[in-house]
Amino acid sequence: MSLNEKLNLAHNFVVHTNRNIFLTGKAGTGKTTFLHQVKQLSAKRLAVVAPTGVAAINAGGVTIHSLFQLPFGPLVPGTVQREGRKFNRDKINLLRTLDLLVIDEISMVRADVLDGIDDVLRRYRNRPDPFGGVQLLLIGDMQQLPPVIRDDDWTLLSPHYETGYFFGSKALRRTPYVSIELTHIYRQSDERFISLLNSIREKTVTRAQLDDLNQRYVPDFSPSDDEGYITLSTHNTTAQQINSQKLQSLKGRLHTFTAVIEKEFPTHAYPTEAELDLKVGAQVMFIKNDISREKLYYNGKIGRVTEIDDDLIYVKSQQDGEVIPVDRVSWENIRYTLDSSTKEIKAEVIGTFTQYPLKLAWAITIHKSQGLTFAKAIIDASAAFTHGQVYVALSRCKTLDGLVLRTPIPSHSIKTEQTLEDFHEQVQQQTPTEQHLHDAKRTNQENLLQELFSFDQAHSLIYRCRRVATQYHSILADELHTNLEQLANTQSTKAHNVARRFIQQLPTYFGSDSLPEANQPLQERIRKASAYFRTLLADELLPLVHQCPTDCDNKQVRELLLEAMDELEKELFAKRQSFESVRDGFDALVYLQARNRAELDFQPERKKNETTATSDGAAKGGLYGALMKWRNDLAGEYSTSGYMVLPQKTVHELSRVRPTTTAELLTIKGFGKTKVKQIGEDILRIIQEYAGHTTPKVQKASKEPKPAKDPKGVSPAITLAFFRSGKSIAEIAAERGLAVSTIESHLAQSVSMGDISVEDLLPPDKIAAIQTYIDANEPKTLGEIRAGLGNEVTYSEIRFVYNALRSAE
Repeated sequence: MSLNEKLNLAHNFVVHTNRNIFLTGKAGTGKTTFLHQVKQLSAKRLAVVAPTGVAAINAGGVTIHSLFQLPFGPLVPGTVQREGRKFNRDKINLLRTLDLLVIDEISMVRADVLDGIDDVLRRYRNRPDPFGGVQLLLIGDMQQLPPVIRDDDWTLLSPHYETGYFFGSKALRRTPYVSIELTHIYRQSDERFISLLNSIREKTVTRAQLDDLNQRYVPDFSPSDDEGYITLSTHNTTAQQINSQKLQSLKGRLHTFTAVIEKEFPTHAYPTEAELDLKVGAQVMFIKNDISREKLYYNGKIGRVTEIDDDLIYVKSQQDGEVIPVDRVSWENIRYTLDSSTKEIKAEVIGTFTQYPLKLAWAITIHKSQGLTFAKAIIDASAAFTHGQVYVALSRCKTLDGLVLRTPIPSHSIKTEQTLEDFHEQVQQQTPTEQHLHDAKRTNQENLLQELFSFDQAHSLIYRCRRVATQYHSILADELHTNLEQLANTQSTKAHNVARRFIQQLPTYFGSDSLPEANQPLQERIRKASAYFRTLLADELLPLVHQCPTDCDNKQVRELLLEAMDELEKELFAKRQSFESVRDGFDALVYLQARNRAELDFQPERKKNETTATSDGAAKGGLYGALMKWRNDLAGEYSTSGYMVLPQKTVHELSRVRPTTTAELLTIKGFGKTKVKQIGEDILRIIQEYAGHTTPKVQKASKEPKPAKDPKGVSPAITLAFFRSGKSIAEIAAERGLAVSTIESHLAQSVSMGDISVEDLLPPDKIAAIQTYIDANEPKTLGEIRAGLGNEVTYSEIRFVYNALRSAE
């Protein structure tokens, strides 16, 4: 297969299918270039991540741990991860609308990290498919650097994984992927050098080739800084020796910065030198990402020190010439353990290291060089200790002539690993053909059409809203239940069932030789269905959602309901936009773009229509708003909560029914004769003023109770507010300066009106004793009950139970 054919095949699989792709190839074959082309040309919504800061910068993305908030440490299957996972709304939206996830330098990604990505995507996309249905483009060369797995980490992971490489991921093994290997090398044009690199990569290097390579060994090679050489070594110690020599050769004052090391932080884990020696003119590399808002530097950025003062080091970037002020930062040493009882991975900070995030950089490790390209490099790889080190170091160089060996490379430094050899053989068998591409396109289009016509998610979200409404029925507006019931019926009969019948007919059309996008009879059906569902969503389903009142005096219940209603409205809004995108026929990429834009553009219309009163008492929404303002003003006057004066549910009912007499007022739930006497006149006045009348038509209720002592008539409501806040009867009496019997009388009224339950006031055994006596003796006065039960009960306790029985009749 030619170069262009492979690149076109890879591009078509990325853009026109949902198949996962492993794009591999030798160093310099254009994998990173392909990645940047995909970013520019793909109509899909994508994110690019990489395992290290340097690799992420080179790929134009972010680190895996940054995007997915994964903890640094082993992600053991079946355990509870307590770290990370604190996503803001923007990141959740990104994950929900993600079509394509590009992971660069996949050779360095551990299997458990890939499974951690799978867990996050499935959770926030609310889909059980591997990786939440997101397509993966995995880019890398398994003959390059492997993932870093500490012995302690592998102890935790080895019971669950056969290998730590990415292809050991449990999620990846549950989803098929195609492998495309690029073979044409761009970085090097010298066939002799290319042949040598291929032999080292494939572990087939001959003695003659190795001898040829070792001719680049130049003893005591010491170029000047102006020549632009950088040294790549296998070990930090070697790089440090070179850097120290270069530093000594610089004129000027030597500045030494001592790290602050607290508790346990082993020497081998120091991110930079504990005694960091620098001079003006020193070549340095940043070894940590700038976590400030400015993001001035990243791990791997190279520059030269221009100035040093007491607190800051100034570094001029080689890349853009910008001078960066650098302050000290801290690193943490964390120990991970598995709690056998809770199955949690515990992370404990056992030490910190604080120092300037800089290293001398006339020499760097091979590990830091992956993804970089150098015109001139000195390679010190004779002590290679992991698979791929020699190949990565050599392949950083553009030409064999620009490469100088610090020491000859022995054959034993070219490592091999059978696991990777077996995987490479498997990759060769997974190379797709044009027929595979055609089939994958068909499958992708068929899946998208089934997704388009599925109302399962809307069905589930309506059920969720109704469950919340039912659970908190007593404090939510009756209109909400009515609207949700109508919405459920309409959605079920006109959307869910109709769409399901349409989906059942799709296989008939899918049997055609042409792809769904090119199937004209199917396209005609889709256009007609689009018109039906657009009208249904715009004229019936969404208006019902917009009309659902979500006001509630209980803040937690309101937030719970708002979350459910917003999710439902967003789903229906996205459906409407999706059907709009197929108005003239189905195009997979157009549909994807419309669906994703809907997720991002959504603004709840229901909130705009909702009639609420603001915290300062300024109200909106006609009669409802007027009643809410009166309620809140009165509550403020008495330093109590608004719902203690009049529950929001009652306000809704008042604004809907609009009673004009006390008799009509008594039909409103929450209004008894006492409350009518206390605040009925004010309520009727507001209703009639809103209706344009000047005088309220107040009809006195028969057997009016004695006038309340409180001039505003809200004393029982204030007592109820205190009681609901958790205060005892005695505490309320003391705080209000009233007799205990008065407070008990207020609470008895609340029982009569159904504002509280008798169970909130008395233990079950006492309620049962009083109720049993009343049922058995049918007493005519409370005194008879007291005489029959003796001193075991008080008059107030009898009144609580008696009022509860009367209100239930």
